[in-house]
Amino acid sequence: MTQAIGIDLGGTRIKGVLIDTITGTVLHQLITPTGDGENGNWQRAVADTVQALSQQTTESILSIGLSAPGLPTPNNTAIACMPGRLQGLEGFDWSAYLDKPVRVLNDAHAALMAEARFGTLKGVQHGLMLTLGTGVGGGLLLKGQLYQGFFQMAGHLGHTAIHADSVHLDITNMPGSVEDAIGNVTVGRRSFGRYQTTHELVDGYQQGEPLATQVWLTSIRQLAVSLASLANAFSPEVIVLGGGIMQADRALLDPLHTFFDLFEWRPAGKKTTIRKAYFEDWAGAIGAAAFLKE
Repeated sequence: MTQAIGIDLGGTRIKGVLIDTITGTVLHQLITPTGDGENGNWQRAVADTVQALSQQTTESILSIGLSAPGLPTPNNTAIACMPGRLQGLEGFDWSAYLDKPVRVLNDAHAALMAEARFGTLKGVQHGLMLTLGTGVGGGLLLKGQLYQGFFQMAGHLGHTAIHADSVHLDITNMPGSVEDAIGNVTVGRRSFGRYQTTHELVDGYQQGEPLATQVWLTSIRQLAVSLASLANAFSPEVIVLGGGIMQADRALLDPLHTFFDLFEWRPAGKKTTIRKAYFEDWAGAIGAAAFLKE
């Protein structure tokens, strides 16, 4: 198998790719609106995307990779748990619906797979990835393999706590989580309503606005503490940061390295490398396709 189809089922868009499984090169890509909450026919939209990509292949497609929010079943054939969105996703039998074997995995895990096989984690044995966006997701690469853990919920690094006394609970009931500290969803609360998005906050920081500076650097400091803690727990060679918040680029990475240098434990000079993700919007679909070869 040298070509594979990967689908990333999101709340607003379905992204599909046909890739070269040797190099990770994207041979063809498609975006379709999900339509969640409208006619509820996102399953049909996924099937149409697969069919359109299948027409672009030069070889038979024997199986499909699919990434989606939620926790997959132990055998990665369906999403077992995803409350609140994409009604009908839980337990949906994709293999029967698409008439081909389908491997399903969590969307953040798929992003990790894309980086591990074709991106900035290629050749790395032990790595972590955090996806910084509306929320904060993550994944673990241990001994060169995706680690999903019991109930397939390992790697939810955004739902680890850095403020146990916080009165703010995230969607997993974790007080003072990493997601609460830097996720786009909490920008309004963290900035007393002055900014509503990370983009607005970073723009204010770059213009030297005092409130934006205080809020942004506090978030970055908390992220650095979290990464240093994760380095103590997993001793990764590389930590990869992806997601929309990474569009802040040096406005995030420069202060992050300053704080990380302060907090990371470095016995005998051991140091964890922090890298920006290679793939962006297409990581979930590419990673889902890559997972077919695991």
